[in-house]
Amino acid sequence: MSIKKITDDLLSELKRLKFGLPVTHVYNPLEYARESYDTYFSRYGGGTKEILLIGMNPGPFGMAQTGVPFGEVEAVKQWLKIETAVGKPGKPHPKRPVEGFNCHRSEVSGRRVWGWAKECFNTPENFFRRFLILNYCPLVFMEESGRNRTPDKLAKEERNLLYRSCDAALLKTVQIYRPKLVIGIGAFAEKRAQLALKGVGVRIERITHPSPANPKANRGWAKCIEKEFREMGVKIH
Repeated sequence: MSIKKITDDLLSELKRLKFGLPVTHVYNPLEYARESYDTYFSRYGGGTKEILLIGMNPGPFGMAQTGVPFGEVEAVKQWLKIETAVGKPGKPHPKRPVEGFNCHRSEVSGRRVWGWAKECFNTPENFFRRFLILNYCPLVFMEESGRNRTPDKLAKEERNLLYRSCDAALLKTVQIYRPKLVIGIGAFAEKRAQLALKGVGVRIERITHPSPANPKANRGWAKCIEKEFREMGVKIH
């Protein structure tokens, strides 16, 4: 099993899913930004990893633009040194255009995540020697207004089918990387990891989500998570 095969299988399953109102638009960057996604894994996803950091799903100005998890445009271009051609979703929302690496909006969550990684580890090679960042769900859900709708807010039947596919992909990914620790970035990702990896024997923890909608993150996210890492017994510096 390879990440490419896991991605291909997940794409095939996700194509069968349908999502009703209030969701009006669904973006899948694994389709239109697959080159960036594959580049991220081919460059940084080799070998086993000590720690997998798991996010919820792409942000409209992060992975939705670049195809890289938490993929704030400048961080991906300048630090990860990834910049590829990016296509368009099949049904773009007029208020949420995909401009790829020409997008001038900055995703705060991604800027915080990769900014912390750069500050602590200096080079991507140092960071990815131990860590890998993934998203549990690759889809972006939007309402008619352009408002983001998170996977946990989907209708129950839609949600359950989505989770089934994403759980399977996460389990296979963990079997490849054999981490000592899987860390949910936020409560949702922690819960999904606990359910998807039940019985696997991997330790699962959580760090605070970097979203600007999270008041705790706005009081100094990097210091907050470093304290959380210390409490887990994870040495960063």
